Amino acid sequence: MSDVAGLKKDLSRRMEGAVEVLHKEFTGLRTGRASVSLLEPVMVEAYGVPTPLNQVASVSVPEARMLSVQVWDKSMVKSVEKAIRDSGLGLNPAADGTLVRVPIPALNEERRAELSKVAGKYAEQAKVSVRNVRRDGMDQLKKWEKDSEISKDEMHSEEKEIQKLTDKVIAEIDETLANKEQEIMQV
Repeated sequence: MSDVAGLKKDLSRRMEGAVEVLHKEFTGLRTGRASVSLLEPVMVEAYGVPTPLNQVASVSVPEARMLSVQVWDKSMVKSVEKAIRDSGLGLNPAADGTLVRVPIPALNEERRAELSKVAGKYAEQAKVSVRNVRRDGMDQLKKWEKDSEISKDEMHSEEKEIQKLTDKVIAEIDETLANKEQEIMQV
């Protein structure tokens, strides 16, 4: 039994999932500006267990190039400092009591170009995912048409709908990439 509406809904959900993954990956790319989301992937060794930073401290942005990490348990300050330093984000935190200040260094031109390339790769992976979802949908329509569950005309009309959806999502990915590259290149 063909469920064209269900198929389109599923394809749409899967394509939006690819865009969400892209947004998450872009969150981890450091730009020259301080952002609370920058420290989201940081895991802290808390009582022998790797724990997300946001479960042992609160992060705020007091100024454009500074993050402020308020650690709730004084015994965790050193672990938080070490986790941020070892995160691979190129940050050098400084503790002051239970407050850890994290200055965000300006990015040099070479690093900006590198980050821009990485952003491009992430966007391309998202586009490939979207195209794979489209192919799955097209294959399903062809199967239904072959099994005489839908007419040839209906198949062609639904293929156009799926293509429109694909084009819309790819355009969204391109726009997201352009915005991220602009953010990265901003001095």
